[in-house]
Amino acid sequence: MDKINVGKHISGKFNEELEAVRNRVLSMGGLVEQQLQDALSAVEAFDEPLADKVLSSDHKVNALEVSIDEACVQIIAKRQPAASDLRLVIAILKTIADLERIGDEAERIAKVAKESFNNDQQQFLVSLENLGQQVLGMLHRVLDAFARMDLEAAYEVHQQDEQADRQYEALTRQLMTYMMEDPRAIPKIMNVLWSARSLERIGDRCQNIAEYIIFFVKGKDVRHVSAESIERTVKGKQGS
Repeated sequence: MDKINVGKHISGKFNEELEAVRNRVLSMGGLVEQQLQDALSAVEAFDEPLADKVLSSDHKVNALEVSIDEACVQIIAKRQPAASDLRLVIAILKTIADLERIGDEAERIAKVAKESFNNDQQQFLVSLENLGQQVLGMLHRVLDAFARMDLEAAYEVHQQDEQADRQYEALTRQLMTYMMEDPRAIPKIMNVLWSARSLERIGDRCQNIAEYIIFFVKGKDVRHVSAESIERTVKGKQGS
């Protein structure tokens, strides 16, 4: 495993099981990333068939989550992993839960492609696309960081969530102003607002996955701690 300090085990089968599960996580991540990419493309082009494709692909993501979860439970029961091996299994279980939820958010975004917007309202879809590309980049980079268990790359993604939050807040203010100026547009603009909220949540999920990577590499849970504490953990001594 590239950059993953799992080490060698007495049982070569254990190594194979860990590698197989990790690869399935990456496959799931690839499906979810494609879901989000297709959802954003569908909104940009008002492509209903592409939106339907996103909506119909959710069962594949769900099935992968269930199968990976079962494989992790079997590893824990049979191998009783400790130290970094146990942290890897825990990181995988938490990551697939967030990936499944990212897929759900991508579905919500795809539904906007089924709406019709006039020329004035389409400006907000451009802003939505900008936020979407920011979040899509975060997802791609955190999946790459997970593949390599790259501490520095994970930390960079973790910091990028603040920028995504700022974009979301700015877009929200624009949408609220537009709705006050044209109450007739409220139903459609609300759909854009919920999509923006979905993108903001995806950014949060990417940040979560970055924290799981830090947990695996450093052996320390960095959820719900200050940015300064996370920085000290990333730059400090590696866990065993």
